[in-house]
Amino acid sequence: HIREFTRNIWGPAGFQKDHRVLEIGCGVGLFLAYLQSMGLEDITGVEMDPKTKDYMPESLAKHVHTTTMESFLETHDGALFDRIVMLDVFEHFTFFEGIDVLKTLSKLLNPDGRIILRTPNCASPWGLQFQFNDLTHKAMYAPGNIGHLSLAAGLKSYGCLPYTRGSRLRGMTTRAIEWTLDHLLTDPPPIWTPNFITIIGKS
Repeated sequence: HIREFTRNIWGPAGFQKDHRVLEIGCGVGLFLAYLQSMGLEDITGVEMDPKTKDYMPESLAKHVHTTTMESFLETHDGALFDRIVMLDVFEHFTFFEGIDVLKTLSKLLNPDGRIILRTPNCASPWGLQFQFNDLTHKAMYAPGNIGHLSLAAGLKSYGCLPYTRGSRLRGMTTRAIEWTLDHLLTDPPPIWTPNFITIIGKS
């Protein structure tokens, strides 16, 4: 997980150890624990399910608010964040709800802050299982339309990047297959990985 998060999120999104980070929908705190391992101290998590704290050490659980995103934002003290992260969460909102979420979160960003989203990649055939195996997913995202959504929220997409998993050998095999398909197909997807990262900031 450390290698995966470092390769796919920490580096591309320009995290630094003095950053103030908010994660919406943090689950059992895997990414927050990663941030702690990287030396970050000013971290905040929001998770609806209070039982998730049973699976966290106290040193991590004290940073997590077990409430809804809306309730957290209503009671938040207004302090700004350098990075706001939503991993496998954003697709649970409709397109119009997603616009409102981005507008709201942008108010919590420092001027050079970034919102980082990980969503299923519906432009890739590999991503369809991640999208359609969950009945609670309300919106389908690909590198093109998530850029449009960012603009609709008055923000800017600074890039959509592949989210790679697995061993180095499997990664090499996968890239070889994708390279071949890129040269065989008329209209290959811009990103092949089942999930992708979007980095969003203020225009």
